[in-house]
Amino acid sequence: MDSNTIRAIRHDRQIRKFSLYGFLKNLKFFEPYLVIFLFAGGLNFFQIGLLYAIKEIIIYIFEIPSGVMADNYGRKKELYLCFTFYIISFVIFFFTQSFFTAALAMVFFGLGEAFRSGTHKAMMYTYLEEKNWEEHKMLVYGRTRSFSLIGSAISSILAVALILNIPGSRYIFLASIVPYILDLLLIMSYPESLDRSGVTCSEPFMQALVSHMVRIFKRPKLRRFLVKAATFEAVFKSVKDYIQPILGMLLMSSGLALLSEFSLDDQLKIVLGITYGVINLFSAFASRNVYRLQSYMVAEKMVNLFYLAQIICFFILYWTIRISQPYLIALMFVALYLIRDMRKPVLIDICGSLMKKEERATVLSVESQMRALFTVVLAPAAGFIADKAGVGLAMLCIGLLLLLVYFFVPNSVEDPCDGNNGLTREQH
Repeated sequence: MDSNTIRAIRHDRQIRKFSLYGFLKNLKFFEPYLVIFLFAGGLNFFQIGLLYAIKEIIIYIFEIPSGVMADNYGRKKELYLCFTFYIISFVIFFFTQSFFTAALAMVFFGLGEAFRSGTHKAMMYTYLEEKNWEEHKMLVYGRTRSFSLIGSAISSILAVALILNIPGSRYIFLASIVPYILDLLLIMSYPESLDRSGVTCSEPFMQALVSHMVRIFKRPKLRRFLVKAATFEAVFKSVKDYIQPILGMLLMSSGLALLSEFSLDDQLKIVLGITYGVINLFSAFASRNVYRLQSYMVAEKMVNLFYLAQIICFFILYWTIRISQPYLIALMFVALYLIRDMRKPVLIDICGSLMKKEERATVLSVESQMRALFTVVLAPAAGFIADKAGVGLAMLCIGLLLLLVYFFVPNSVEDPCDGNNGLTREQH
């Protein structure tokens, strides 16, 4: 890569705004404690899985329409709605006392996710085109993603201080509103050139939606790529929070004498906050530097290797949970996060090369919608198995499912070793 271009990217004001956006968005102080909060309210793994399914159903319903709306009626307006929905969700979580109020909070959280996913990435693509930096997508997204993960790490550490000093755990949701208001103000400062895709659609909304979908699914490589990307992400989202209480209890059982002045409940909160902070710091470093792997292998080969690594992690998790090895379980937990956060910039690089300009938010929304559909099935199923047969068996079942997808869905890309050097890129 040209060193002058890399330097320009690192010092670009709008790229810094993109990074700050991700940093603020990930200041979700409740994240390390969400499952514990729900368990304290009397919910089990299956009910928590249902809550995640409700969220994903909302995403499934609104995902693609929101992408088309963003491409045709304004991306900034869409993000304004997105953060409004998030804030409403946090307020409802604060008042949550039952499964039904938690479900309502998840509905609004799902609306926020649906209106956000794909939209901000599409704005980044547009800006890179304006600056003629399209070939540096992996570097830029890896950089902005690393700031998001640094935000998650700082959020986890701050969450420990907050959770130990607030009247009750529910107040953590009110604290999470503040960075989201700041993010909303930041988006208002984005240039107007990023508000539209640059392509005006004269078709009626539903006609535009259908035509976009038909064009996307007529491209086999893009279709296969989207299936594997969505499966990978759905699996991660379905189980990462179920592991949270198991990891916390196992770490607690290993002995924490230096925290003996705290109650068992507070010790668990401290351990989880620090664990999440460390995980996100490692993930930030990995995401920031994954572009360096381009010197050794093409992006398409990286994607398949990451997929295989995820499968191996789930099989090892099954074994380590069965033999009750807390440190190995923690290591696999870290590995799953690292794999996911290294894979994301690579996916964005490939996906950006496969998409047409006017379809970007829509294509990214299609991937997110497919992920939502898979999560609707996987989250309750994983929760049910965890309740009835243990978390270990749930990990084994997920590993087997990923293995089936890997072998029965053809590679989304050409084998990098076959002489074709990867994908045949779409013409933009």
